[in-house]
Amino acid sequence: MNMMAASFAARVATPVIPVGRLPSVGLRQQLLWTARVRVLWLLGGFALIALIALLRIASLGFAGQAPQRTSMEDALLPPRGEITDRNGAPLARAFPAYALWFEPRAMGDTGAPLVRSPEQVASDLKGIFPDIDEARMARRLASGRPGYLRRRILPEEANRVFGLGEIALEIPRETDRYYPQGTLAAHVLGYVVEDEGGKIGMEEVLEKQLSHPDTRSAPVALSIDVRAQGALEDELRRGMLATNAIGAAGIVLDVDTGEVMALASLPEFDPNTAGAAGAKNVFNRATNGVFELGSTFKPLSIAAAIDAGVVRDLGKSWDATPIAVGRRSIKDLKSKGATLNVPQALVYSSNTVTARVADALGAERLRKVMIDLGMDRRPFIELPAKGKPIWPQGPWSRVTNMTVSYGHGLAVTPLHLASAYAAMVNGGIWRPATLRKIAARDVPRGRRVFKESTSHRMRQMLRMISLYGTGKNADAVGYRVGGKTGSAEKAGAGGYNKTSLVSSFAAAFPLDAPRYVVVVVLDEPKGTVASSFQRTAGYTAAPVVGRLVPRIGPMLGVQPDESRDVDISDLRYLVDKH
Repeated sequence: MNMMAASFAARVATPVIPVGRLPSVGLRQQLLWTARVRVLWLLGGFALIALIALLRIASLGFAGQAPQRTSMEDALLPPRGEITDRNGAPLARAFPAYALWFEPRAMGDTGAPLVRSPEQVASDLKGIFPDIDEARMARRLASGRPGYLRRRILPEEANRVFGLGEIALEIPRETDRYYPQGTLAAHVLGYVVEDEGGKIGMEEVLEKQLSHPDTRSAPVALSIDVRAQGALEDELRRGMLATNAIGAAGIVLDVDTGEVMALASLPEFDPNTAGAAGAKNVFNRATNGVFELGSTFKPLSIAAAIDAGVVRDLGKSWDATPIAVGRRSIKDLKSKGATLNVPQALVYSSNTVTARVADALGAERLRKVMIDLGMDRRPFIELPAKGKPIWPQGPWSRVTNMTVSYGHGLAVTPLHLASAYAAMVNGGIWRPATLRKIAARDVPRGRRVFKESTSHRMRQMLRMISLYGTGKNADAVGYRVGGKTGSAEKAGAGGYNKTSLVSSFAAAFPLDAPRYVVVVVLDEPKGTVASSFQRTAGYTAAPVVGRLVPRIGPMLGVQPDESRDVDISDLRYLVDKH
């Protein structure tokens, strides 16, 4: 019955065309229309599939979608990215290493973790590692406690340990962070602690970039030049040891880009041996040490006065006698007469004339210039260790204005001073310092602090100081060095300590077309035979610059040329008048 019903329904639903007769015109049109619709639907489906495929190809090809990295590719990548200097010299890289691990359960449930006695194994290990304490090692093996016996061993030492035949002495292969230059640039780089990441230096700053799988394959280039860095550390160490100073700091800065070509703090530390417990001497005097830098501030104050029009006639005589301001008396270390003009005041490093110029300028205007130079905030640099300046709060009093003008009452880092001098000599533009190598197109525009004409005048006067004044020991033949000394007593709980000085020299070269600023600071130098028994900067810090510039100049593209110099003909007679 069901089959008969289905057959009947089919005959009813399907139009019956009598044999020998053609379908009617309406029926033919209906069938043709149905066929066309089906073809259009089929073509539309194919078109939709093609469109989806094209869009997928476009998203992969033009949208830059990165393919998924396989676990094999991840395994081939270094566990941490490499750091290089600006020229590609390696500063930090991942390095395969071996460790010595004690695993007492390696023998199974035999009860004895070692084949021989702990004393015998300790004696054998003593033959491989002469520096170990044999008795202590024996106790360590007898304790049955698993753990590291040595964190880093050489491949040949690993082979000798294998030769002992003790299964419990395992040699796991690990990856270590290796600094091929040793202590060089330690305060720039920092170090790495296993399972914690980078600490204190660019290792900490670049942590995400160095450890992320998508970025760690490409080396990160810093701004420093490893050759200049080595020369700076070498000359700083020589100057520090020659004067029995407790520490030193130095910076070489590109005046047009803000790139740090070298930055050092002594004493240094070895990042290869630093670990979770840290390391000695990690304090960075160059970016974290805050000092009153004395007379190195005088050119900045004079530049502010020239810029404001307070000093127009450089030949004008200023009173150079001691100044009584309230209960304070301002005087010169060595009097050069009752009056001095501005060039003479800088050459002879006169506190009294500089203070009187600042008094005429006014506290608010000098304060604004110091703010524009970044002296009121932590230095601009990527490093996490950045010292906070000791900045006079509120409106500056008359005495504060005067003392700040010659570098007292305001304490900053050596990096602050380097950036300020770069602005003073490069045409008047202040730019933040950076430890990243930057392309010419990416150099920040900076902000104008001084007029270009003021910058030109200051280059002349800095050169005069190195030729005729306190900076004579910094002059390097052919390099047109100019700069200013600074010797300031260190402040303590009970006031200034007359037996402890901070000696500094801030310089630029070549001053006819400035390229680099060099700042050297010695912390508590002593009068020794090497310094002619003097502690002041002209005998301690200035000679360091005088030796350093000829070493780094050719490395940084500055060749000596004795046929060129800064034109100081319109100022020289003003100094000779005295």
